[in-house]
Amino acid sequence: MTAADVLMLALGAVAVGAGVLVVSTRHLVRAGLYLVVCLGAVAGLYLVLTAELVAWVQLLIYVGAVVVLLLFAVMLTRAPIGAADDLDRPGWPAALIGGGTGLGLAALLVDAYRWSSVDLPDPGTAERLGTEIFRSWVLPFEVLSVLLLSALVGAIAISVRIPGRRQ
Repeated sequence: MTAADVLMLALGAVAVGAGVLVVSTRHLVRAGLYLVVCLGAVAGLYLVLTAELVAWVQLLIYVGAVVVLLLFAVMLTRAPIGAADDLDRPGWPAALIGGGTGLGLAALLVDAYRWSSVDLPDPGTAERLGTEIFRSWVLPFEVLSVLLLSALVGAIAISVRIPGRRQ
């Protein structure tokens, strides 16, 4: 077992553990911070796989933008920051559905590939990736940015206090 294998296992365990904490914690802000840890571990996995560009995009876009936007929206809308009793639901249905889905996907993967090797395409370059993104995928990126901006403006509009208006 090489050092890369050990690092992959450790980062995978951190990502899975933080993911479980994201969905099991009763504190909304802590869930956002656990999400940062989970996404950071996934970026570390990309680094171990020598996909530096994908790792930096993971850190910049997901950790640097989406999670910050989530926490900013939570703070603007004055959502409950501490433990919420209305979120305390039994976890066994979710565990049953998640475990069943995971086992089903694992069985589908084993059945599809039967432990055979798959030929990989030639490795891409950052130049080729950038050309593909800015040629074919510009519109979806712009639509997503407008959607996130409108969500932020909506959160600000909801949180503004206007004298005389009932909250």
